[in-house]
Amino acid sequence: MTSLEIASPLIAIAQKTRAAASKLAVLSTEAKNQAIEAIAQALESATDDILKANLADCEVATADGIAKPLYKRLQLDAHKLRDAIAGVRDVGKLADPVGKVQIHREIDTGLILKRISCPLGVLGIIFEARPEAAIQIVSLAIKSGNGVILKGGKEAIRSCEVIVKAIKQGLADTAVNPDAVQLLTTREETLELLNLDKYVDLIIPRGSNAFVRFVQDNTRIPVLGHADGICHIYIDRAGELEKAVNITVDAKTQYPAACNAIETLLVHADIAGEFLPKIATALQAHHVELRGDERSIKILHQITNATEQDWETEYSDLILAIKIVDSLEDAIAHINEYGSRHTEAIVTEDLAAAETFLGLVNAAGVYHNCSTRFADGFRYGFGAEVGISTQQMPPRGPVGLEGLITYKYQMTGDGHIVTTYTGANAKSFTHRDLD
Repeated sequence: MTSLEIASPLIAIAQKTRAAASKLAVLSTEAKNQAIEAIAQALESATDDILKANLADCEVATADGIAKPLYKRLQLDAHKLRDAIAGVRDVGKLADPVGKVQIHREIDTGLILKRISCPLGVLGIIFEARPEAAIQIVSLAIKSGNGVILKGGKEAIRSCEVIVKAIKQGLADTAVNPDAVQLLTTREETLELLNLDKYVDLIIPRGSNAFVRFVQDNTRIPVLGHADGICHIYIDRAGELEKAVNITVDAKTQYPAACNAIETLLVHADIAGEFLPKIATALQAHHVELRGDERSIKILHQITNATEQDWETEYSDLILAIKIVDSLEDAIAHINEYGSRHTEAIVTEDLAAAETFLGLVNAAGVYHNCSTRFADGFRYGFGAEVGISTQQMPPRGPVGLEGLITYKYQMTGDGHIVTTYTGANAKSFTHRDLD
């Protein structure tokens, strides 16, 4: 036993979580859905307490000088809480991802192989601000049969404590042991959690670029997440301008602190003279600060000069960089150079151009004639999401239930041995897929 195991109470928490998760993993769909509904009802009952706790968090954060984008993520009003609870119930309606037979194959007569989906085990979720993330994550964890250890940011500690208390109260009278859900509250626990590779199967960080990279650099546990949200919209020469204005305004201003809001607007040179004044007027009505390259400034004289750093910056605020490009190929090249592989969009009526963009842009989400703000697990019909992944290997994009399961191979025989299938008189396998 290591000194960490002797000294740290977090070991005991992790052990309880894993024990509860092992029982949760084999529960019926009905039992898990009953637990999810109990959580929704408990959160509804605790609405006033949650909102009061969040108001206290916001007041303290304001006094501490919290950055504007982070404050937006922290703030939890009745509407956002109602949506989060609706998301819990949506998860309950989704198909159970556990216990699905992915492969059913006869290896030989009487020797049967199955590949069956199963939970990962225990999830470690570390997130800054955004207390409703705890609600989404717990519902997805339970539906996928996983235990979960939550570590919210200090700015959301009161909100998270009340939310998790309500969740545990909801679970108390269900088949799911409340120990399957745990909340950590100190920075020291974050560092310890990252060392618990014996007990935690996946870490999902949600926060700033620097925060996610810190997590990735300080754990042996697999990490699922994204460090940057540098998203683009490219307005093609064949783009319909009114449509382009509406999509751009939505993608920048609907929720600028979100990781799927755009940070750079690329505009084809052929339509820049007509389009840029239109979009500048629309964006400035929403108090968006515009920064442009030299060619953009010649059209929009009042905007700030964009530097190389602007193409690499996730503002998470009402700031937008603008660049004029000479071709679809130039737009794709810029996106693949500076984008974070999150979500990218093209506005065009040229279907061939759209297909080229969708095929060549390297991102988890590639969109045609719609806002990047649709990159969200709830909007995709996942019920909720544990985060967004920009890695090349799956899962990519908004991660719902499918990203929280793995699989195991089960084989059943009747005294079969490998020797039968080797050597000069080796018997052949049948390898016949079964219904």
